[in-house]
Amino acid sequence: MKKKGNNSGKILGVIGLGYVGLPLSLEFVRSGYKTIGFDIDEKKIKVLSSGNTYIKHIGENRVKEMIETGFFEPTSNFSRINEVDAISICVPTPLDAHRMPDLSYVIDSARMVSKNMKKGTLVILESTTYPGTTREVLLPILEDGDRKLDKDFFLAFSPEREDPGNKKYNTKNIPKVVGGISQNSTKIAVELYKTIFDAVVEVSSSEVAEATKLLENTYRSINIALVNELKVILDRMGINIWEVIEAAKTKPFGYTAFYPGSGLGGHCIPIDPFYLSWKARELGLNTRFIELAGEINTSMPEYVVEKTIFALSEHKKALRGSNILVIGVAYKKDIDDARESPGIRIMELLIERGANTSYYDPYIPEIKGFRQTDLVMKSVDLTDELLSGQDAVIISTAHSLIDYQKIYKNSSLIIDTRNALWGIKSDKITLA
Repeated sequence: MKKKGNNSGKILGVIGLGYVGLPLSLEFVRSGYKTIGFDIDEKKIKVLSSGNTYIKHIGENRVKEMIETGFFEPTSNFSRINEVDAISICVPTPLDAHRMPDLSYVIDSARMVSKNMKKGTLVILESTTYPGTTREVLLPILEDGDRKLDKDFFLAFSPEREDPGNKKYNTKNIPKVVGGISQNSTKIAVELYKTIFDAVVEVSSSEVAEATKLLENTYRSINIALVNELKVILDRMGINIWEVIEAAKTKPFGYTAFYPGSGLGGHCIPIDPFYLSWKARELGLNTRFIELAGEINTSMPEYVVEKTIFALSEHKKALRGSNILVIGVAYKKDIDDARESPGIRIMELLIERGANTSYYDPYIPEIKGFRQTDLVMKSVDLTDELLSGQDAVIISTAHSLIDYQKIYKNSSLIIDTRNALWGIKSDKITLA
């Protein structure tokens, strides 16, 4: 890992060493900044300190190199915030049980920063949230003790744009949107991030930056809901949605291909649009597109189970008592992240209906302690014997390294939600 060295006079901090904060820390170090990574999870600190990783697409070599530079130090000691010149907050922003924004991680982080930061610190929130959060929530916390914006500290918002598993785009080459609470805060944040990212997009305010991220993910949510709804309609007509999409995307203008599946997962698309809905309701406005898209996408696991029930009945079998194997519980292919995974929801529904359910995922060896489920299960070995003993196999996530020919050869019934067996025409394959 090369260090530029010309930035070594500044120390940067990152709060939250997860799927956003750890890649960001890597780029800080690559740009020659001494970086302190903060996290409350002692297990993460121990893993990183030993040069290992807990995020599969961020290889151990990258973490080891980062540690060996001497420019990165992970810690759970938040008093060391007083050592940094700028700090990026990259903590979760989930929904609570009532699908309301849960800003507790952001608020706790802001309080830690306020308690420990030195004069002149630049604070940048990267966690996705509703427009106004940086100004209405963080600013008052940081102003505690008569501190003044642009004098004692600077404050901006810069939305994370991570896409785990993407081979073309990474933290550094994805344009970085930045908007500050004030012009001076924007200027200082832009100047810093220009030394780290290939392109920085300056916007007029933190609210614009916050809304930019929500637009991006709401756009995806609505378009994925559209193709999921079309999948159901076209299936009833006997038309293959995947073939329709392949034909439609030959149009060189006015169309962007989106693909159906077993539902939406991850921390962004299933959650972020509801932050915008909540803020709109606060203003007395309805977000019908967003709500409808959410309803369609969250209903897809139920649709997959119904298709499984129908396919089993064609084989004169009932779901209750049947052996069902779910392939893939990560929320997208080739990553080890199962947050809000539709595959897990499918398993819950199968178990509720009396099916003997198991799963295989090379990236998720165990389901335990996940926020969205009480399930405790381990991934099984994908053997010929296991497959031949299943009444149905559901492909929920189509990882590249899975042997689909093996699945096809040894399975009696396959429910394919990802078109993983494209090109194979067989009565034992049901698209869902």
